[in-house]
Amino acid sequence: MKQVPNSNLVDRASRVKLLGTVLALIQLENGQHVRARLHQLSTTGGVLSLSNPLDEAIKVEVIFQLGSATVRSRAELLFPMWATKGCLQPFRFTDLEDEDRERLESNLKPFLSGSTAGLPASSDETGQ
Repeated sequence: MKQVPNSNLVDRASRVKLLGTVLALIQLENGQHVRARLHQLSTTGGVLSLSNPLDEAIKVEVIFQLGSATVRSRAELLFPMWATKGCLQPFRFTDLEDEDRERLESNLKPFLSGSTAGLPASSDETGQ
């Protein structure tokens, strides 16, 4: 079996498991709002915990606060997965500004380093 050289592997952003400890507001294009919880998060997107799935590929605005960073960014919803209670729906940021990305990355670092100063303790350094 042929091995794939490391140079062809794509680095993925580190993701943090929040397990629903951070609330998010999803604004749909029609102006309606849906409340969600962040299950996982990275600087490229994340996974929302929702009561009911939203349509795949719709454009939304995701709003949440993590540490000192308030994130308000457009995102695209990906294919939902049913969970024990509700569903998990991945999303990817589509227009997260560089300054907001840096602020988000800074607020994710304590999760990745294992520091829990005022933040939820669960983290995962695998990529998204």
